[in-house]
Amino acid sequence: MRNDDVRWRHAGVLVGAMMMLSACGHHALPGAGNGDDEGINAYPTNYRADVLGGMHAYLNNPTGIRDAAISDPMLKQVGDDARYVVCIQANAKLNGNTYAGVKEFAAVFLAGHLDHFDDKAQQICAGVSYTPFPQLEKLPP
Repeated sequence: MRNDDVRWRHAGVLVGAMMMLSACGHHALPGAGNGDDEGINAYPTNYRADVLGGMHAYLNNPTGIRDAAISDPMLKQVGDDARYVVCIQANAKLNGNTYAGVKEFAAVFLAGHLDHFDDKAQQICAGVSYTPFPQLEKLPP
């Protein structure tokens, strides 16, 4: 075999391998580590404001909350998917001056925005570090 034939054969193999590898990169899912900040797992930059806004729909009485605390966003397993989650602790009013006791729940984010609250926070929020969240204690009616 001549040197020119060997060079062309190696070039053909190299081009074929490059084409196969480039085809793999075009099918990545949004937010799957491909640098897509608008993807499904975009970091929730306004997570505190989103949580405060969602509390009016989530709690029967969002006023007079005590012992509020919040975690930083972290990727956690929620069902079958990894999602950014913020864990929250709060002692909400039942009625009058009666409180329910401190409850833990998770705020689940999708594409950087609050998607829903999850009451199954014991599994999701196990071992999370909390910081005080006084803004939650001052929600207006």
